[in-house]
Amino acid sequence: MALNVKPTRSELIDMKKKIKLSERGYNILKMKRDGLILEFFKVLEDAKKSRGALVEGYDRATKMIAVANTVEGSIRVKGAAMAVKENPQITLKEKNIMGVVVPDIEASSVRKTVTQRGYGVLGSSPVIDDTADAFEELVEAIIEAAEIETTMKRLLDEIESTKRRVNALEFKVIPELKQARDFIKMRLDEMERDELVRLKKIRAKSQAK
Repeated sequence: MALNVKPTRSELIDMKKKIKLSERGYNILKMKRDGLILEFFKVLEDAKKSRGALVEGYDRATKMIAVANTVEGSIRVKGAAMAVKENPQITLKEKNIMGVVVPDIEASSVRKTVTQRGYGVLGSSPVIDDTADAFEELVEAIIEAAEIETTMKRLLDEIESTKRRVNALEFKVIPELKQARDFIKMRLDEMERDELVRLKKIRAKSQAK
């Protein structure tokens, strides 16, 4: 890069400005990277809990449906499931974590009362009710896990992108700018010395005459 710059005072001033700007950008990006990493680990803790709840919810739901099929019969269980008329409603919003847009999922009509499930009080049984409860809990766990996992992925992508920019500034852009600055200073010093030598020679010739 140093070979492609002009050894002038204005270029030296411009190069110093670029170095200052790059170093400021580097510090800001480094702070952002560190902040994003802290946020990522916070979300990671939530993700561990969410995954645990998801596994537990899935295990409970599969056990309950097996019990319901055994006790009530698969036809009655399917009939109860088909009776549900109101499906869960998902509203996808967004929130901002240090400049990263992540999902904010709101769910409604997931948990229902016996009457809201459609099969009615007379057509229900404790086993079917408990099975419905288990699957409603599982749906809530899935929605929560989807939000957290997507947030983790977006934060991780932004961390990687910011790290690349930090590394580019630290190991390429700033060193090259400083190399160019030093080259210009060296050439200007050489030109100044050459000019002093030339002036001394002129003065010497003038005095000799």
